[in-house]
Amino acid sequence: MTRLRTTAVHGGRDDLADLGVHALPIDLSTTYPIPDQTEGGYALQAFAEGAAHATSPVYSRLHNPTVARFEQALAALEGTSAAVAFGSGMAAVTAVVQAACVLTGKTHVVAVRPIYGGTDHLLSSGLLGVRTTYATADEVADAITPETGLVVVETPANPNLDLLDIAAVVARAGDVPVVVDNTFATPVLQNPAAHGATYVLHSGTKYLGGHGDVLGGVVACDEEHAAPLRQVRIITGAVLHPLGGYLMHRGLATLPLRVEAAQRGAVELAARLDAHPGTGLVRHPSLPGADPAGLIGTQMRGPGAMLAFTTREDPAAVVRRLRLVTPAVSLGSVDTLIEHPAALTHRLVPDAAREASGVPANLLRLSVGLEDVEDIWDDLDQALSGPCEQDYIKPSSSGFREPAASH
Repeated sequence: MTRLRTTAVHGGRDDLADLGVHALPIDLSTTYPIPDQTEGGYALQAFAEGAAHATSPVYSRLHNPTVARFEQALAALEGTSAAVAFGSGMAAVTAVVQAACVLTGKTHVVAVRPIYGGTDHLLSSGLLGVRTTYATADEVADAITPETGLVVVETPANPNLDLLDIAAVVARAGDVPVVVDNTFATPVLQNPAAHGATYVLHSGTKYLGGHGDVLGGVVACDEEHAAPLRQVRIITGAVLHPLGGYLMHRGLATLPLRVEAAQRGAVELAARLDAHPGTGLVRHPSLPGADPAGLIGTQMRGPGAMLAFTTREDPAAVVRRLRLVTPAVSLGSVDTLIEHPAALTHRLVPDAAREASGVPANLLRLSVGLEDVEDIWDDLDQALSGPCEQDYIKPSSSGFREPAASH
């Protein structure tokens, strides 16, 4: 069994030598010749029933070799027998809900907040015909009914970095499958399947791709649960484009190095932000008291590169003063990104529910990149220290002073 960094480099590449190539090939075919139409029909039927492979790809909505290599590589990193890739992280979330709830007729979901705002909104919208009960991790067992088809958690949580004991949630869920959004931790730092999770979800747009230039999602699981996911993907057409599969597969080779480097920066920045007069509450698993259950070193191999902090001032004003850090949603890129969850990623979560789950209106989420940590700190420090006196104009309606112009 190879170690993590070796698996990240070599996973999903077993057939390259037989193909006579070294770099990952990109298969852009939408359709494939089928000389034996009867055999092609059997292949189509196999894919429609959820098979991972057949005698012919037939059509790229059913199977694509480039995407399949990425799936094999991600499954190897997560320690599962299979993975199923989708056109976006939200397509992956949707497929899990459809496979676990809609296809089984168990249309009740239990979700632990906070989770990514898009997932929260999907579950509460009723769009998929499911009913959702939001509960704390300790309340999961009491929230489950005979109609419950899925338990949804994210750890570290988006955006406040709450840590959940996956094994404890799985035990409370009993026979109900648990999906863990592992986007923040990545398989470098956490493998939820090893702690009993049925589905391990990633927005591949984030750390897996790692460069802010690809959209995709992937779910790692065992083969039994992968087959219904493939059926959903075929029927709904929520496929990952081969170029996306190639870019995310290529990204896996450097994933451990990127995560480890960004994590070192996050640990340093969290400590400095915690002491800064312009911040209030700073959230990062490395800080004292942030990991009361001792999950770092047991469930997780490190605290990660995401952090969050509240501001003493209007968070929008702080963001406007940044010069190096990129104000944008998403995360896990080589450059440092910052966003205001209440205004953006969690805007569609009701204010009261958002606040109750530990996501106050003045919280900023920071995805630490690979820049020199001193340069990131210089930018954060000047933004949090407030504008020059001459930049003040008048109090805004919120009561915060707003700068007159950027400088």
